[in-house]
Amino acid sequence: MLTKEQSEQILTTADLIYPSEIIEQTVQRLADEITEKMAECFPLVLCVMKGGIIFAGHLLPKLAFPLVFDCIQVSRYHNKTRGGELDWVLFPQREEIRGRSVLVIDDILDEGVTLTEIRRKVLECGARSFHSAVLVDKNLGKAKAFQADFVGLSLPNRYVFGFGMDVHGAWRNLPAIYAIHAETKQL
Repeated sequence: MLTKEQSEQILTTADLIYPSEIIEQTVQRLADEITEKMAECFPLVLCVMKGGIIFAGHLLPKLAFPLVFDCIQVSRYHNKTRGGELDWVLFPQREEIRGRSVLVIDDILDEGVTLTEIRRKVLECGARSFHSAVLVDKNLGKAKAFQADFVGLSLPNRYVFGFGMDVHGAWRNLPAIYAIHAETKQL
């Protein structure tokens, strides 16, 4: 866990990738795309906690159709900068998913490991269909195991934070997206 001073230092030296205005325009565009495709299917919308909460909080009020909302919590990063083993913390009951069209909302598509496993588990529970929306898709320069149905913005292959994404547990609350400066010492 970072100290307050370390957190402030990271933000002070970070590079702004997307300002809040671009993010808000992107959220509206995604809401329009999702509404066009899913308005008639009364979906179950699952937010991937913790990272997806800010994105979901901005997106859901813009979806002009009835839906059921719940959340999933699965951890892979454990406040580190590299992903590890998946830990399922929270998942809806099987009967809530069976026969439903499911839309999963997440903050970032990195390697695709987490969303691949979420899709597998949702379909295993009997969902009629699976859809995913991510605010950002990180450009890793290689093929990914998972492709989201709705993608907001593309990111460079850097460690980013803000708008739901954290750096060692801090700065999820920022209204913009930043990247750790290349010369920032790993904490």
